[in-house]
Amino acid sequence: MPETATNFDQDYLGFFRHGVDDKRRLQIPARWRPAGENFELTVMIWTAHEAGPCLRVFAPKEMRELREKLTSMPGDDPAKEELLHFIGKNSDKLPVDKSGRVCLPERLALEAGFNGEAVLVGLINKFEIWSPDRYAIHAERFGAPRREFFNVIK
Repeated sequence: MPETATNFDQDYLGFFRHGVDDKRRLQIPARWRPAGENFELTVMIWTAHEAGPCLRVFAPKEMRELREKLTSMPGDDPAKEELLHFIGKNSDKLPVDKSGRVCLPERLALEAGFNGEAVLVGLINKFEIWSPDRYAIHAERFGAPRREFFNVIK
């Protein structure tokens, strides 16, 4: 049975550099998207990096899992309301067109610092979209993982 786009389980591996056109359209790598049409990704501004905001992108399956985590948090947890508000305000659905492009929302693109080019970085079950300048700063600070981190995957 073919996998539907809503159940698409993808590994996001690799590093890509693509142009962002004047309409804020960005090509998603072919191996990062399912065959067929009517596929949406969820994008949110990601402010957790010292180098500045980037965009974090989730496939439908990962977004469902994130939604389940958030909605299962206790109702009296102050982090729940804050996270729901932040994510709701700073996220959007991105339909992937027949050519494999998404149109980045203007406000999110501006906040992430895009200016004609973007770097896409795979994070195994999601990916990030960076301005090349910010990614260079991030990559320099981030560097290679410490050796003991590899014990997790032995």
